[in-house]
Amino acid sequence: MGKRILCLALIFINVISLTSCAFSKPKRYEAEFLVLFDTVTKIVGYADSKKEFDKNAQMIYDELKIYHELYDIYNNYDGINNIKTINDNAGVKPVKVDKKLLDMLVYAKNAYTETDGKLNIALGAVLQVWHKYREEGINDPEKAKLPPMELLQEKNKHTNIDNLIIDEKNSTVFLKDPEMSLDVGGVGKGYATEQVCQYAEAHGFANGMVSVGGNVRVIGSRDGKGEPWHVGIQNPDLNSEKTNLLILNLTEASLVSSGDYERYYMVDGKKYHHIIDPVTLMPSTYFTAVTIVCKDSGMADAFTKAIYNMPYEDGLKFVAAHPQIQALWVFKNGDIKYSPGFAKYIREQ
Repeated sequence: MGKRILCLALIFINVISLTSCAFSKPKRYEAEFLVLFDTVTKIVGYADSKKEFDKNAQMIYDELKIYHELYDIYNNYDGINNIKTINDNAGVKPVKVDKKLLDMLVYAKNAYTETDGKLNIALGAVLQVWHKYREEGINDPEKAKLPPMELLQEKNKHTNIDNLIIDEKNSTVFLKDPEMSLDVGGVGKGYATEQVCQYAEAHGFANGMVSVGGNVRVIGSRDGKGEPWHVGIQNPDLNSEKTNLLILNLTEASLVSSGDYERYYMVDGKKYHHIIDPVTLMPSTYFTAVTIVCKDSGMADAFTKAIYNMPYEDGLKFVAAHPQIQALWVFKNGDIKYSPGFAKYIREQ
């Protein structure tokens, strides 16, 4: 099944030799597919043959597809209890789930505590309202409008993370509040990327780079001998000729960026993006973009969203308290600041 799908979806866009005559050296291959997590996934790796690379790309696709289906909030899949199943049974009964899903929910619930509620996967009821208004605004820009605050506040009464009951012993998840729903968009993609990359590394993908919609995780090094991967940070100014703000050197690390340039709609000439501050219930206004670098892609994803929802001073303190991460902030006026340990990653400005 997975192989058949991949044959349709996987587009091999480039094959570049390291040198034109060095037949003994591994070659660089890239694969790209568009059907998972509603975004573009790109895989880069060096291999002795296209067949070898294809095998690894197929493995990554197959694993990522499992997480894609488990984290889906819109669709049902035969024989799979996913986030939609949990939401559909809110206030009704516990749902038995795969350990891959259970572990992510435990991780996300801990991240809620770690970020003092700045990352809340129980915010689904509020996010559903924003999603509806955003889609309507994109489809009919002249009639685009903001959700009424009264409606957002009413939905916010059903976002208490304590009503997410996880029974690890019996592998069940129950939403105690019948009007509650989960949305793991703030952490699921990064968590899945990390788990898939760990799986791929354990199964022979020794040196590669996987990007799931900008959640970048590098495995090993470019040449297998310690040469770092060169990873660009997206310039949030999409009108600029400069595509990347910076180019970083990364080895065994993750890079995740969040910003107001990804998903948004316009109301009366003003941009309203998709990262909702759980306190104001409105799109966060502190920054244009935030980037986190650390080893774990799940942590990078979760903490990027959390820091995006904090004032700079609070974010800087948060990073200082978590020495395993480094951060870069892009302010609304274009100014850039980064945490003290971030500079070591910069290859090119």
